[in-house]
Amino acid sequence: MDLPLDYATLRIIWWGLMGVLLMAFAVTDGFDLGVATLLPFVARTDGERRMVINTIGPTWEGNQVWFILGGGAIFAAWPFVYAVSFSGFYLAMFVVLAALILRPVGFKYRSKRPSKIWRSGWDWALFVGGFAPALVFGVAVGNVLQGLPFRLDGDLRATYEGGFLGLFTPFTLLCGLLSVAMLVTHGAAWLTMKAEKGVVRDRARAIGTAAALVSILLFAGGYVFTAFGPLGFRLEGAADAAGPSNPLRSATVAAPGAWHDNFAAYGWMWIAPVAGFLGTGLALFGIRAGREAPAFIGSSLGALGIVATVGLSMFPFILPSSIDPKSSLTVWNASSSHMTLFVMLAVTVVLLPIVLAYTAWAFKVMWGRSTVDSLSSNPDLY
Repeated sequence: MDLPLDYATLRIIWWGLMGVLLMAFAVTDGFDLGVATLLPFVARTDGERRMVINTIGPTWEGNQVWFILGGGAIFAAWPFVYAVSFSGFYLAMFVVLAALILRPVGFKYRSKRPSKIWRSGWDWALFVGGFAPALVFGVAVGNVLQGLPFRLDGDLRATYEGGFLGLFTPFTLLCGLLSVAMLVTHGAAWLTMKAEKGVVRDRARAIGTAAALVSILLFAGGYVFTAFGPLGFRLEGAADAAGPSNPLRSATVAAPGAWHDNFAAYGWMWIAPVAGFLGTGLALFGIRAGREAPAFIGSSLGALGIVATVGLSMFPFILPSSIDPKSSLTVWNASSSHMTLFVMLAVTVVLLPIVLAYTAWAFKVMWGRSTVDSLSSNPDLY
């Protein structure tokens, strides 16, 4: 059966869609994670903390849809990537899931009892539910950039030779801290829009200003590390964009500095890192000056730029191997079949606009500032 789109084009489309889903998760659920991380530090009284929680209360569940969609897209479009990454990151994923489970439980149970110890305990649980995923996601991206210790045998069975503690290296911790700083900046920008004017908003501005500065410095540090450090992989010879999905048919070599090859070859890709720096700089200005729209637009643009920089620098690699480069997974050798990608794209074309529409509608309906006074008059608030 002849399909309207060729195999290579579908692979590119799904690589792009996976990036879009990850960026949507960073922008939407990113400020939820940032606000949860900020909770114990920007709010001191019970009323202040409830007010902060309710800035994200109406939308946090819907924002997690992008995380689920991203995982589903990897499973369906890139089965090799799903199998290897979830094996290598098994314990890390468990930490993330355990932390994410704390969020709904914390939201629902925190105010069930008037005890200060009870509520403070759940407040710190919410902090863990924001900080731990932000850190681990960044560490995971750092590991992808430096390559995972896996190899494929002749039957394409993956063997992972690393351990949980091996995921944490100076570079991956830099990526993890960048992720935390980026999302704290995003969360602080969200609070400047959604929290009532007062001490909570002022504390969020102070912490957000510092986090934005740290984000810029760490992003610059990551650029230097990838440019002059030992990281990078490169395909040898011409890639067969329409060939069968067999990772062992590609010739890959470790090549320090190769993550910058794409930016040298395609000048338009510089849009991503420039957006990362300028967006975060705009967020810094907006948060510091109390300008709500520039702060949130800037933090969103910064998150988009930082995530896009990673994806564009690695293309066509998705998951390189540090111990056996020829086992590395790329856009061209690790996808599902031609028919599978086409059918999923047809479904996505129908359903994704619906997701976008109801997400926009939910934000419109739930828009408005969260105030301490509303806590006593609205029984639906957390």
